[in-house]
Amino acid sequence: MRSWLGPLIAGAVLAAVTAWAAIVVIPYGLMNVAMERLGQGGVNRMSHGNLATPARQPVVRPSPDLAYSSCPYDLSDGPLAIDVTPVEGRYSSLSIFDGATDVIFVRNDIEAGGKPYRVILARNGQPVPAGAEVVRTDHDKGIALIRLLLRDPSEIGKLDAVRRQSSCAPVTNPN
Repeated sequence: MRSWLGPLIAGAVLAAVTAWAAIVVIPYGLMNVAMERLGQGGVNRMSHGNLATPARQPVVRPSPDLAYSSCPYDLSDGPLAIDVTPVEGRYSSLSIFDGATDVIFVRNDIEAGGKPYRVILARNGQPVPAGAEVVRTDHDKGIALIRLLLRDPSEIGKLDAVRRQSSCAPVTNPN
């Protein structure tokens, strides 16, 4: 019995270290991959991607009836303003993911009353404009993702101009 105790303890320690690494390290690695895939327009800039095809799938399991706009962000130099312009008569949502892949904010067009809105994304302690709706995070990096539901993929052409009114940019004067 004693000869098994050492390997059993070593196995338990190895399992605990592996589980800890999976919980702590993997989400950040996945976020870095996602930011690279979705960041064709650069960091702190909104990219309005083409519709997903079998050959082009920038997000995991993309829906062919959703148009995606994404803003990989880095708050190390200050807060970010995210402006969303809903497309009339179409479901859309803004989701903000932090560096650990946690969802820290979600709003859809119904909750916004179909009207354009702005949120300021900032690290804890960063100054923000007075009266702004603020989303705080503990992480410098992450992704803001807008999804627009299409009735048919062919209608993207007529909706694209409105979709491209959504943007993200650094806040130039937070006070």
